[in-house]
Amino acid sequence: MTDRYRVGANLATLANGLLGVGAVLYTLAGNKLWAMLLVACAIGFDGLDGLLSRRSRLPTGAFGRVADSIADALSFGVAPAVMLAVHTTHEGLWAPYAAATTAIAAAYLAAAVARLTYFTARAHGLPHFRGVPTPESALAVIVLLLFHDTPGYAGVAPVGAIVGAAIVAVLMLAPVPYPKVRRGSAMQLPSAITAGLAALVLVPLQFRPPAGSPLAGTAELAAYGLLAGVALYYVYGPFTVRYAAAGGS
Repeated sequence: MTDRYRVGANLATLANGLLGVGAVLYTLAGNKLWAMLLVACAIGFDGLDGLLSRRSRLPTGAFGRVADSIADALSFGVAPAVMLAVHTTHEGLWAPYAAATTAIAAAYLAAAVARLTYFTARAHGLPHFRGVPTPESALAVIVLLLFHDTPGYAGVAPVGAIVGAAIVAVLMLAPVPYPKVRRGSAMQLPSAITAGLAALVLVPLQFRPPAGSPLAGTAELAAYGLLAGVALYYVYGPFTVRYAAAGGS
């Protein structure tokens, strides 16, 4: 028995994984801004995968969960880790921190894989996430790189990126509830706005607008909004889970 929603979900999962591979290749080629955009697109396909899966008449099997986790591991584990570890611009500034960035990138990847393994094996049926989900973690890494690496809105600051990535890695494994962003969730509208701001930052940056131009100014202003949106999920997200649980009890 075939189900168009299930087929669509599988195609979205495939697109997610391929975008993650593309992000790694772009980073290695020295175009980290394209890599960030591809990871952001992968987050969109991951959300589409979940939406189509919920509409499907067929139950999600173990294969679907494993395939989804593999795609997530590529796009939200491997790709952000490579973006953290590889620096083809400002190499002189990053060189003294090469060992630290490699170690944090490895820790981030290990945390993402451990989190996805736990989710696939035991936590997929929970109404919320335990620990920050990997797509939001990848988005947090993008924000860190926008401000502390490329284009460096807060200045190229390896220490800031390293410390921030370490915090993101720890929060992926922390036993803190985080909401699944679905219809009716208190985080649905803020998450939609955050996604729009991510596009407003990353799409203009692909054209390498000169500093001081309206396009560059729009991207920078949107980056601060994106930072606020990510921070809102990290800080306020757990409270929405607790409120929902209290309301249903």
